Amino acid sequence: MHQNDRKKKWNDFSKIIPHSLLDVKNELKKKCEQKQLPVKTWKLTEEETMLIHKIKEQTSEHNKNNVTRTHAYYRFYRRYPEIQWALLGHMVSRNGGWNMTDLRGELYTRLLSEKDQFTFFSFLERGNWLIFQDVYPQFLLYEQSVKRSKNLFYLLPFFHVSTFMETIWNYFWSTGDRYTLAIATVINEQSYLEKRVIQNEHFKKTVLNSITFKLYDFFRFNHILFPFYKDETKQKTLLFGDTMKHFTSLHERILLGKRLYSLLFRRENILRRVINWAHDHPHTGSRKDYWPHLFYDVNESFSRAFYERRIKNCQLRKGASRLYSPRLIYAWKDRNHEEAENNDWFEDWRIMDYLIDKGESIDGEIYNEYCKTLEKIELAILVKKNVLLREEAEEE
Repeated sequence: MHQNDRKKKWNDFSKIIPHSLLDVKNELKKKCEQKQLPVKTWKLTEEETMLIHKIKEQTSEHNKNNVTRTHAYYRFYRRYPEIQWALLGHMVSRNGGWNMTDLRGELYTRLLSEKDQFTFFSFLERGNWLIFQDVYPQFLLYEQSVKRSKNLFYLLPFFHVSTFMETIWNYFWSTGDRYTLAIATVINEQSYLEKRVIQNEHFKKTVLNSITFKLYDFFRFNHILFPFYKDETKQKTLLFGDTMKHFTSLHERILLGKRLYSLLFRRENILRRVINWAHDHPHTGSRKDYWPHLFYDVNESFSRAFYERRIKNCQLRKGASRLYSPRLIYAWKDRNHEEAENNDWFEDWRIMDYLIDKGESIDGEIYNEYCKTLEKIELAILVKKNVLLREEAEEE
């Protein structure tokens, strides 16, 4: 977006801000204009010190890998369904796990080198880890606030949470506005990732600017899938979702988050079936979790055998074996992470433009697109194989 267009957009926004968010706007404007008091000058009570330590311990315990994070989001949502991002985060984190295990699965191991597999996993894992260590302490602080009937969000700076979220949590505590809290969390987490992952020089060089990633983005291989039961019999699992376009755009990632929120929470009958499905299928990282007819967590084929197309309209071709989709614990070892940078991303109060509900919604139809994507990946494997065979023939 051009600089002048962005300024005009912000000016137009300031005229249409909902009355309910005026206090939020005023506080965020004030925070932009004045420097915050450094955390180190604040004096904590012994009880506050212990609470901070306990929350950090709990967060670290659940932040071991994608599976532990994904389970933690779901359990928290079941305890506090008013924190809607916890379910949204759970479902998106499932997709993160599937993307991680794809790198060791039937298809991508035939397309990517060992080095590329590890590099892409490191990129996905770092983002997944960063979001959890930022958002989960916020959830636990909310839990303690509820249990003690006392607003504890003044402690958020001790977890290096953006001052933007401190304003939003205080607003939620007084209003109970679930939508605003959920979308603010989308804004916060995507903005938090922007400098730490998307703008990180290492990941820009090794992942985001790589030919492989650009093809991945171009062919729309990055679907976000939400499985749910077709009906109350729980006999069939359906999918709905959306596709991430222009992954490196903060604007596009925030808008995707808003659309995914609408898919989950604007249709009560589907929300119930999503929750029931998630309850019955603990996350393992294997795509077998939602489609065991197509994926399996044990390799049923000879990995070195010449690959033949197996998929047609998301069904196996006659006589074909299922696609190998391993569980996360067998695909990747837990990683030790460097601590996150502590700088606050929040600089411009007008980012709250995204808090305005503009009716972002889609029908969620993704089945056909997802099926075509699987077939495109198979085709890419065959093309690569033919290129290699041709090169070998020319060498001879």
